[in-house]
Amino acid sequence: MRVDHTVTSGTFSLDGGTWDVDNNVWVVGNDEECVVIDAPHEAAPILAAIGDRRLLAILLTHAHDDHVTVVPQLLAAHPEAVVALHPDDKVLWDQTHPELQPTRGLADGDRIRVGDVELQVLHTPGHAPGACCFYAPVLGVVFTGDTLFAGGPGATGRSYSDFGTIIDSITTKLFPLPPETVVHTGHGDSTTIGAESPSLDEWIARGH
Repeated sequence: MRVDHTVTSGTFSLDGGTWDVDNNVWVVGNDEECVVIDAPHEAAPILAAIGDRRLLAILLTHAHDDHVTVVPQLLAAHPEAVVALHPDDKVLWDQTHPELQPTRGLADGDRIRVGDVELQVLHTPGHAPGACCFYAPVLGVVFTGDTLFAGGPGATGRSYSDFGTIIDSITTKLFPLPPETVVHTGHGDSTTIGAESPSLDEWIARGH
């Protein structure tokens, strides 16, 4: 099993504003099959990371447009793939892909198997109502999307987000993970649970 990584660049738009962003894409699998975590901006580098493997699923941490842009292009190349999104993010999904529906709803506690690794779904609302993280205990990694970054929680100053909710999600779902767990984020550098958890009180005092 391995985790492949690529970065794509584009824009994020919400509430009438648009920002330039670089997004991480994570591909988890073996030599035969894989899943993609998030589908931002450009299909070509994601397809290159998949290679000739069978794509089982496109797992979406949330439905902001910079995380779902190229889902249709990935499906065109891999029509058998499942598109998995928590239903609470349908309101955001429909802003980008009203003509396309996710094929699987994610729920807290779900298990997704790829090769001999199981990904556990953690529903972590706050940055978005349907935000989810994917925890792979065997690999010692958690893919947090925009819920937790190196240096703090994801932004909560826009529609469909809430600071108290994201703090609760991080406190109850992420910080109980082993401190050595590597945090692979939706933007920027990776970190660990142990590196971030001592800063919780500082984040709360800082607010959003």
